[in-house]
Amino acid sequence: MQWFERLYKFFILGAVGAGLILSQLDRAGPFAENLILPLLALMIYLTFLQIPFKDVKASFQNKTFSISSLLINFVWTPFFAWLLTIIFLPDQPALAIGLIMLLVTPCTDWYLIFTGVAKGNTALSAAILPLNLILQIVLLPVYLFIFFGSGETVEAAYLVEGIVWVLLVPLVFAMLTKKLLKDKPLGESDLLQNLPTAFLVFAIIAMFAAQGNMLFANTGIFLQILWPLAVFFIVNFLISQKTGQFCRLPAEDRVSLTMTTLARNSPLALAIAVAAFPNEPLIPLILVIGPLIELPVLALVSRIMLKLSST
Repeated sequence: MQWFERLYKFFILGAVGAGLILSQLDRAGPFAENLILPLLALMIYLTFLQIPFKDVKASFQNKTFSISSLLINFVWTPFFAWLLTIIFLPDQPALAIGLIMLLVTPCTDWYLIFTGVAKGNTALSAAILPLNLILQIVLLPVYLFIFFGSGETVEAAYLVEGIVWVLLVPLVFAMLTKKLLKDKPLGESDLLQNLPTAFLVFAIIAMFAAQGNMLFANTGIFLQILWPLAVFFIVNFLISQKTGQFCRLPAEDRVSLTMTTLARNSPLALAIAVAAFPNEPLIPLILVIGPLIELPVLALVSRIMLKLSST
């Protein structure tokens, strides 16, 4: 299904548009909101199903990749995000907090899809995923306190529920499925390879159908965060590429490093924002707008990485 891979970026943009249209229908928002977690869980399940878990274990031994990824995501990126808020959002604390929350939370779901599309090392990307998830949960309140003097905490029960459904349940079911099928090479199926992207499209539709009204009511904010996000993606793309070259990572590992450096965890950060800042609607709004910019960027970067890998 090479045609599917060539056109998937248009499917993603179409999903954003479809979600925004559906958001204008009565009762579409609450219904769509209930679909987001199940769709993300199915997407991750199908992605895990294609990963040879014996390779995931070996990926933990790649210290060069792990250290590079953690330094970029949890040391450089928070400082860089704070610098961007000072430059672009100096007198808008709510927008600044929303942008910080978006940028300091590495993606734990759909970046695996884009890594696979770009022919990256999905086993390596999956190996770093649990550590990324734990660190962002632990460090997010620390970043907020350091940069904004905020003592806000997140609602643990709400956060744990999202983690269980989006990460742990798909992982367990994928491992059980592979056991039942006796570790047959499922990833060779064209249909299975493209199903995660299909569920990603549906998840995006649900996400924007659920939050589209808030976006339409605050369209000017889109332009306010467009420029800092553009700077973030360009600079971090270059940093991840140069780091991968400096560390002499193989081409597929550089793809994984780039994707985990660029992709942000909008669904998780949105859940945290809603729980931690119930009286600041602009903060979660930033996390709704973020994917409008992020997803086309990741689609473009995946094509760029494919071309770089083939040269």
